Amino acid sequence: MNETWLLVKRAKEKDLSAFEELVRIHQNRVYALCVQLSGSSDDAHDLAQEAFIRAFRAIESFRNEADFGTWLHRITVNVWLNYRRKNGGNKLLSLDEPYQGEDGSEVRHEVADSDGDPQQVLEDKEFRGLVRMALMELSEEHRAVLVLREIEGYNYEEISRMLGCSLGTVKSRLSRAREVMRRRMTELARKSWDT
Repeated sequence: MNETWLLVKRAKEKDLSAFEELVRIHQNRVYALCVQLSGSSDDAHDLAQEAFIRAFRAIESFRNEADFGTWLHRITVNVWLNYRRKNGGNKLLSLDEPYQGEDGSEVRHEVADSDGDPQQVLEDKEFRGLVRMALMELSEEHRAVLVLREIEGYNYEEISRMLGCSLGTVKSRLSRAREVMRRRMTELARKSWDT
């Protein structure tokens, strides 16, 4: 038996310290998934917290048929989908606009200093900005499959179980998401070259 399985077993028996340990083990991946889906570190904190609350409430229903991390990511995706539906869902992140830091101060997006070529650093920053912008413009269904497959590395079957849809639907959404991303990235790149 692995450590996670034992922690899940104890958490099902209402052992709060076991669940806290599960949170500690999985919090970084859940938070990273929330950032990728929402595009906002503030929203990601709220979404991750809600995902863990829901997982705690539903832990007794976990049947060990899937990996605990996969089950937790499914809850996380569902929390995000519900949040998007409830809040109108089209909040975009601007990489040019400052955001409010944890201390309330205004913070600007910056690239860490590098020993590399400054031109390459600038091009990499612009490319990441274009990718983020295009990703945030995808529909929630397309963004979810793309993030789960390309960023989180889940296979088609795991994504199918997480999203509660058929394997064919996952493949279709992923193909469409990739096509929309390619097209949008091309449009955004052309716009940036023209300016």
